[in-house]
Amino acid sequence: MILSSGDLAPIGAQAAAGEDVIQDALVAIRNHLGMEVAYFSEFHAGRTIFRRVDAPGLEHLIKVGDSHSLDDVYCNHILAGRLPELIPDTSQVRLAREMPITAAVPIGSHISIPIRLLDGTPFGMFCCLSPRAIPSLNERDLATMRVFAGLATKQVNTGLQQRQKAQRTYDRIAAVIAAQDYDIVFQPIFDLRSSTVTSCEALCRFKATPYRSPDKWFQDALDADLGLELEVAVLRTTLATLPELPALISLSINASPELVISGRLADLIPVEHAERIILEITEHAAVSNYTALHAQLRPLKRLGVRVAVDDAGAGYSGLQHIVQLGPDIIKMDMSLTRAVDTDPARRALASAMVFYAREMGSCIVAEGIETASELSALRLLGADRGQGYLLGKPGSMAALQAAVIAV
Repeated sequence: MILSSGDLAPIGAQAAAGEDVIQDALVAIRNHLGMEVAYFSEFHAGRTIFRRVDAPGLEHLIKVGDSHSLDDVYCNHILAGRLPELIPDTSQVRLAREMPITAAVPIGSHISIPIRLLDGTPFGMFCCLSPRAIPSLNERDLATMRVFAGLATKQVNTGLQQRQKAQRTYDRIAAVIAAQDYDIVFQPIFDLRSSTVTSCEALCRFKATPYRSPDKWFQDALDADLGLELEVAVLRTTLATLPELPALISLSINASPELVISGRLADLIPVEHAERIILEITEHAAVSNYTALHAQLRPLKRLGVRVAVDDAGAGYSGLQHIVQLGPDIIKMDMSLTRAVDTDPARRALASAMVFYAREMGSCIVAEGIETASELSALRLLGADRGQGYLLGKPGSMAALQAAVIAV
């Protein structure tokens, strides 16, 4: 059986680097053997396709993407043992001499090593040829050829493993999206002065086992080029819960800058509930274009959507990002709130952030509050709102409704 990788997803940047190794190997072996043409081919749908070529001055005869039927070339005969891997003079080998391609190219000498997958399945060929017979080609040259072909074989197998892994990731994420195989939970956010619930943050929890944290799922989705699709699916499910949300409670949703800039978020926002939506801008990567980001945020803000910066102080949302975004709400990361009661450095930074927010007319939400002493310290510093396990863990909509009633 001859296998092709043609139907698999692209390997990506690492594969491109690998293919350069193959190209370098072709150049080196062609020069070493003194032959005119070297190529690396892949078998696909009964044809051999040239994936890499080194043939200076003969580009009009052979180039990347050209192909031949496997019935017309040496490949199958070499695989079956009917032709040797080393042919110094094709006129001395009857089968080679009688094949039409020998005269058509022409091929005077030929040396070729099969490229095989880890299970032994033929993948393609690593080959050099010359229109001239080269009687001096010998077993030592064949051994050298095998060394360079081994480099190509390693790259092929590594690349295919990467493709197969990427395909499995893609299929897994696509299945999660199709089945909506996740739950949305809600964590209450409290006004630290009145101790009442003012809003909640919607968080995604994936059902698949073994358990993996949401950040790993979203990173896999990004790697599989399904990042926006997964975000859209989760947000669509989340926003459908708005009618169940207790009156006067706002819903905080997470969206990447890429999703906002794409313009797809606007289609998800229900206009009748826009004033109850807080949009937390997460940072999987630095914002590439603030002008484009603001262009998409402006119509949402006109509808009443408020904008929050997530993870402020964690290194993800730096001061420049906060200044550029001009958020209504700044969510102080738990790396600052944790031990804020005992750590002078954290307390100084938290205090500066509270002062900045007050000057800019923004609201501070302290995340990750876990102890009563942290809560007291944050109240003294002037933080407006708080979120964390001490105040309320993420739970179902019913649990959120109960928490609102309880306070």
